[in-house]
Amino acid sequence: MKNFLTSHETARSNSWEVIKYLLRFLWPKDCLNFRLRLVLAFSSLALSKVIAVWVPIYYKKAIDSLNISSESTLLIVPIGLLLAYGMARILASLFSELRDAVFAKVEHRAIRNIALMVFEHLHTLSLRYHLDRKTGGLSRSIERGTQAIESLLKYVTLFIFPTFIEIILVCGLLAYMYEVIFSLITLVTMLSYGGLTILLTQWRAKFLKQMNASDEESNSKAIDSLLNYETVKYFGNEEHERLRYDVSLSTYEKAAVKLKISLSVLNIGQSIIISAGLTIVMLLAAQRISTNTMSIGDFVLLNTYLMQLYWPLSNLGWAYREIKRGFIDLDSMFSLLKVPIEVKDPPNCDPIDMTEGAVLFENVSFSYTNTRSILKDVSFSIPAGKRVAMVGASGAGKSTIARLLFRFYDVTEGSISIDGQNIQSVPQKSLRHQIGVVPQDTVLFNDSLHYNIAYGNPNASKEEVLQVIKLAHLEAFIEKLPEGLDTLVGERGLKLSGGEKQRVAIARALLKQPKIFIFDEATSALDTHTEKEIQENLREISQEHTTLIIAHRLSTIVDADEILVLDNGEVTERGTHHELLSLKGMYAKMWTRQQEKQKEIGQAA
Repeated sequence: MKNFLTSHETARSNSWEVIKYLLRFLWPKDCLNFRLRLVLAFSSLALSKVIAVWVPIYYKKAIDSLNISSESTLLIVPIGLLLAYGMARILASLFSELRDAVFAKVEHRAIRNIALMVFEHLHTLSLRYHLDRKTGGLSRSIERGTQAIESLLKYVTLFIFPTFIEIILVCGLLAYMYEVIFSLITLVTMLSYGGLTILLTQWRAKFLKQMNASDEESNSKAIDSLLNYETVKYFGNEEHERLRYDVSLSTYEKAAVKLKISLSVLNIGQSIIISAGLTIVMLLAAQRISTNTMSIGDFVLLNTYLMQLYWPLSNLGWAYREIKRGFIDLDSMFSLLKVPIEVKDPPNCDPIDMTEGAVLFENVSFSYTNTRSILKDVSFSIPAGKRVAMVGASGAGKSTIARLLFRFYDVTEGSISIDGQNIQSVPQKSLRHQIGVVPQDTVLFNDSLHYNIAYGNPNASKEEVLQVIKLAHLEAFIEKLPEGLDTLVGERGLKLSGGEKQRVAIARALLKQPKIFIFDEATSALDTHTEKEIQENLREISQEHTTLIIAHRLSTIVDADEILVLDNGEVTERGTHHELLSLKGMYAKMWTRQQEKQKEIGQAA
């Protein structure tokens, strides 16, 4: 029982937090128009309910007037009352629709702003978060969250709040027009119905959470498996993927079955309460008619009121379940906003003033976790306009240095500066605008070639796009495509070869026109002939740019101004190609191994 109360209090706390978030967007401080719309919408709602409660009274009077024998009365009074009855129904419907029309803009603007806020926040989170997250579960959480906003607003304004107003009005009228007992029975019936609905819905919430969790898990597994389609085929693991996916589907199935059974229990309880309330009121009304203290019109009025309340109440359980589900989905989406921003800009900082692009690493240490150190007291500089290369075994920390310079992470110790400015003291956007990166693993958007190349500068002209295509040696490839630059590259660029993707990435980086270039194994997937051509272009381009090259093939960096050799997170050797060879250390051994391997390939050919 204690655990149930604790979870109930937590859920209530989360629900209030969700409501606070929503109110910020429904009642914006800086938008009088939206506030007026909200006031008008709820005024229309109140009017529609007041009129709706008055409708059965016209109906009762019309029925009672039919007992009067006067022919003129039969012609005039019932017709007038029936016309008033019809007009009241029209007005009730009119104000109800006016409420929806006025509220629509407030509702959908709130949905838009909240979705945009979550989207923007996700882009402010560090690379660490995005490497750990599951894309399928994240996208499903956002999708359900934005849908939940519409559901919450819809069910609260269409069912919960209107029904609450109508119950109060009806109970008040019954107490005023008839005996208090009719009002009390109606109120007890409504409260019993609502109490049962809330109690059982709280119990059912845990099944809904299980369904959501397994739904996210299965969706993540499905997307991950399909994105790695080729790997699945390489290892013939279709059955393994099917069984892995089925585990999540099985969990979802069990939770869904429990949810359906609990729904049946809830519906039975609701039906018993409503039927009992209706029966008792009708029996009392019939007894009053037999003693001539109530008329047939009164009997019809009571029955109409109860049926009028029963219709929204019959949907109350469903609406409450959807609202509860909406709170769960919104809480899941809003929890994304609670993820702390690891890499932050200092307040009121000025954009970086990058005139030359000189880079300086001073005693930089970095670790992804407390147990594993990646970089240890690394110091080096890249003078403006110079080319510095980094080599070393896999896991030595080469790509980490590139990520730190781009400020995907902040250093654990030490500092990184450009033109004398610590990169942690300037806005990330201004820093990244001046750095062009060609990564080792190029990922493209599922769009056209033109879109992916122009992504480096969406405002670039067609001539500028064609120029970087030429520099990246993409012309011949694009000319062979029937749709040219309009060719779709597929999910993550899977329709292109590794070399083609890297050339697109090179063109994209060139279009950005940065002052600093980072080439992280930028030509590793290219054939030897194409690699040499692009390397010549890159040398020409980087003559006026500060360039950091992370290389595997040492033959591509022999003309670098300085080469740094990293081993286990430390700079163990540095110098030019010839200086490093003369040291006969780690670099010389790497060079010898690669040259011998190249000879073996040449002899085999």
